[in-house]
This record gives sequence, structure tokens and C-alpha cells, in this order.
Amino acid sequence: MGKQSALVLMAAVAVGLGSLVTGVPGVSGAPGGRAHAAERDAGGAPALPVGPPPAPGVDLDRVTIPELQARMADGSLTSSALTAAYLRRIATVDPRINAVLRTDPTAMRQAAASDARHRRGSARGPLDGIPVLLKDNIDTRGMPTTAGSLALAGSPPRTDAALVTRLRDAGAVILGKTNLSEWANFRAAKPTSGWSAVGGQTRNPYVLDRNPCGSSSGSAAALAASLAQVAIGTETDGSVVCPAGMNGVVGHKPSLGLVSQAGVVPISAEQDTAGPMARNVTDAALTLAVLRGDGAPRPAALPDGLTQQPGGLRGKRIGLWRLPSLGPGVDALMTRTAEKLRAAGAVVVEVTPPYQERLAQLEYPALLSEFHRDIDAYLATREGPRDLAGLIAFNRAHAAERTCFAGQELFEQALAAPPVTDPGYRAVRAELKDLSRRSVDETMAAHRLDAIAAPANPPAWTTDCARGDNDVIPSSTPAAVAGYPSLSVPAGFVGELPVGLLLMAGDRQDDDLLSLGAMVETRLKAWRAPRYLPTAELPGASR
Repeated sequence: MGKQSALVLMAAVAVGLGSLVTGVPGVSGAPGGRAHAAERDAGGAPALPVGPPPAPGVDLDRVTIPELQARMADGSLTSSALTAAYLRRIATVDPRINAVLRTDPTAMRQAAASDARHRRGSARGPLDGIPVLLKDNIDTRGMPTTAGSLALAGSPPRTDAALVTRLRDAGAVILGKTNLSEWANFRAAKPTSGWSAVGGQTRNPYVLDRNPCGSSSGSAAALAASLAQVAIGTETDGSVVCPAGMNGVVGHKPSLGLVSQAGVVPISAEQDTAGPMARNVTDAALTLAVLRGDGAPRPAALPDGLTQQPGGLRGKRIGLWRLPSLGPGVDALMTRTAEKLRAAGAVVVEVTPPYQERLAQLEYPALLSEFHRDIDAYLATREGPRDLAGLIAFNRAHAAERTCFAGQELFEQALAAPPVTDPGYRAVRAELKDLSRRSVDETMAAHRLDAIAAPANPPAWTTDCARGDNDVIPSSTPAAVAGYPSLSVPAGFVGELPVGLLLMAGDRQDDDLLSLGAMVETRLKAWRAPRYLPTAELPGASR
């Protein structure tokens, strides 16, 4: 089967198109350049003028990559029109949420090159011509890559991160860079997620005074507002799946090593991974197929389970880890979720993975040693401070780095932490690896599970620089520390705020997990567009 025929087939099995984008035609906004032409506005309104859709019948909120590729294949849509539509949305919508730091001035040229390939019948696969946003800790040639810090805001990286090279080779349009929690939330003991000295504060599109969670906050918020088709986030522990859940989108943390770490600002090589974020599991799966660099070449196609689901969830065994500490609203939502999954034929049993208290005790001491090693190695590739000691001195000398929160306690602790050659450190990391894997493996074996499920996040807390985050969210830790895959899909809402369902499974079970996630997503049907409310009093939400 040829590439174009395969793309049309994928479109035939994807979710159907929704209603047209509503808005006022003719919104101005030059493609490329700075993301924000409008004055920032902290207010909210249900309707926003975002210009016309890129083609009749294309709803940017709901369209999938296979549907877009089918339109490009039959000539009713171009990547240029799609890219221009997303740039209009960024110019018009992003001033409310502050998720996109900058757009790539070459985006329209990239789209035109994709259009030429489509006309020749030589499209490179499902991501050819698809606009993608990158978290601003992923090296991108010709564009600043700052990790949110002014210390890296000078010269851009000389080369692309390995994952960006894969995206470019697949024909994706690099649309721009998203804001993040500065240094991926590994600077202060009490940070405020979604804030960086470079980008300021990203807001949750559902309720604007609420937090987007971190550290891939800009990537998740941008997707919730339909500012790109997909985005790339990064995670050490929770930084893909929590923002995905809190912003009502899909986020996949791949198995450790499936996606190259080269050219990504690090915290720890033992846990870091980039991963796809999207508004649906189909798009996340297609993006992962491009990103993955595990030495097992495969076409950028959907896992079989996403397109062939005989019986759907019938007979699937899911262990529900309730985590009532996240509040009564979340717990009630988990009860409703379990009922829906059982009604679809799944077997849902309640579980509590073991060893969680010990994992919480050991994780940060190990990360401190690893961060010192890995950030020093990364800084040697960039202009600016040459090592962690230099970063600490930079923050002390630049008041702008302290405008939301002043602390850099984690930097200081990492500087004093034992080196990774220390036997004590090695014992800690060995115990972490053992207990985290056992926490998942033993739970799945004892109950014969296909996956463990848990809430990905509480309802978003109000953003407050003086107080910092309210984010003790243990669900991401077992898979993050073990290096196992996890996936957040929209589960529903507590009041106006989204909550995700986190699914996790064993090592390299990414395709099976994505297939299961697609079935869960279809059953729950929990996504709805944000309304950009200025504030809201919400049952069960933290303030």
C-alpha cells in the first residue's frame, strides 16, 4: 500500500470531524516572528475571534492527524493553510494564556516545502506538514532554547536535539517554542509551575487564575487552546502527565530510552524523557512513532490496537489506584470513571502499589547528584554559565530570576550532593530502580492487569508566587522512576477544571498502553474546549 493510500486508510478509522471552528474571519497576524502581537489580557471570555478554519469542515479543536493527511492527499487542505491558521490562533488566543514563547520565522517556508512534497506524491509520512510546538528546553537550531532561564537566553544552540532532527526528517513543521516551569521545576524548593524568567506565567485555559501544572505547562496549555496540532514535552517525574491532565489533553511519557535525550536540557539521565502531547491518543501515537529512536525501525504508523479494537475494553483488567488525598471531587470522578469502564466490559479492581513512601524518600537525593553531573555536561555545549556553580551565581546577580520566587535551593543542594561515583548515591539509585519496578510489576502480576490507572492530577490550584505550588501528586512516580511508560487521557472535570486518568504499564509496553488509552478515551469522551474563565469557585478544588 502506498503512503497516500495508507494515510487515507488511517483517516477512515479516526474519530469523525466535529463542528466548524467559530470565529470572525480576517483576523490579522503575520506568520512567524514573535508570538504575541496583542497586549496581554488576564481576563476571560467564552468566545474568541480566531479567524477562519484552514479549510471547510476542519475543526482545529477536534481534527486528527490522519484526517488532516487525508485532506492534504486529496488537495482540499495545504500545510500552508493549516500552519497559517495555527499562527493566527497563537496571535489571537495566546495573549490570554501566555503559552507560546516565540514562533519560528521559517514555519511558512517549512509548510510550503511540505505542500510541494504532497503535490509530488512524496509525503514523508503522517507528520509531514503537521505543525508542532516544542518545549523550550529542547535544542532547536536558529531559535533560542532557554529552559526558561535568562542564563541561556543568548546565542541559540548550534544544532538540533536528536528528536527535532527526527521531526524535521518526517516533514513536521516546527511552529515555535513553548513556555515551561523554569529549569523544568528543578530550581526552587517551592516553585510556581508555569513560570519562567524568560516567559512569565502560563495560565490554565479553562480558568485563567488556575495553574497549568509543570513543567511542560506551555505545551499542554497551548494544546488545550488549539495553538498547534501536537507538542513535545519532557518529564522527569510528572512533567508531561500532570500538565496534560490539568489542561485536559493527552500526554505520553515513553519508556526510558525510547526517545533520545541528546540535546534536551537535563535533570537526570536516569529518568528524563521527552514525549508527545496531543488532543487525542491517535496523534500522540503517530508522534511517538517519529520520535522513538530505540534501534527498532518501524513505519510512522498507528499501533494495531488503535485501528483494530475487536471487543474494545471487554476483558481488559485495570487496577485503580484511587489516591483520595487528591480530594473528594477527584475521588468521585474516579468512581464514575470505573463505572464507565466496567460498563464497557473492563474488569476494574482497586489496588495500592507498594513502596511509595520509600520511593518518595529516595528520589530527590538521587536526582540532586544526577542533576549536578548532567547539567554541567549540557552547559559545556552552550554559551553562558559553564556549570552549576555558574548558574547559581547568575541567579544571585539577576533580579529578574527572582520576580516570582527567589529560591534556588535545589541548585544549591545539588552542588553539595555526593557525586554519582559515591557508593551511597549508587545504593540509593539501585534501590529506587528495584522498588519502583517492583511497585508496578508486582501489582500488575498479582491482579493480572493490563494497566494500572490513577488520577493524573488534582483540580488546578490557584497560581500564587508567594505560596508556590500545591502539587503533591504521587501517581506519576512509580513509572517515572522505573523508566516505564505512562499515559494521561482526559477523564472528566471537577467543576470547570479537567482531571486526567493516568495509565501505566511495564517496560517498553508503550504501544499496548497507547492502544488501551485509545479505548479508554473513546469510552470516556471527556474532552471539551476551554472557556478561558477569569476565575471560578470549584467543588473539591484546592486554593
